[in-house]
Amino acid sequence: MRKDTFSARVRQTNEPDVRVAVVAPRSVGSAVARNRARRRVREAFRIATTSGRPTSGLDIVVSARREALVAPFPQLRDEAATVLDGERR
Repeated sequence: MRKDTFSARVRQTNEPDVRVAVVAPRSVGSAVARNRARRRVREAFRIATTSGRPTSGLDIVVSARREALVAPFPQLRDEAATVLDGERR
């Protein structure tokens, strides 16, 4: 699933929890920029999974894009929630 700020690959599992792995390629920028992008996207998914949504049994691999550095945090949070909502159907 491709979003403006990241792309995500989701797989259903039989585990009771959601596992999220966030990566940032060198095209995002320097090591500092990549770490910042990873932290922002990881936090967006953390908030999306703990905001009362019934989520379980997902493995998500997220690849941050350069836009994750400058996007407003509510946009990141909404895109993360969209990924989770799309996988519960």
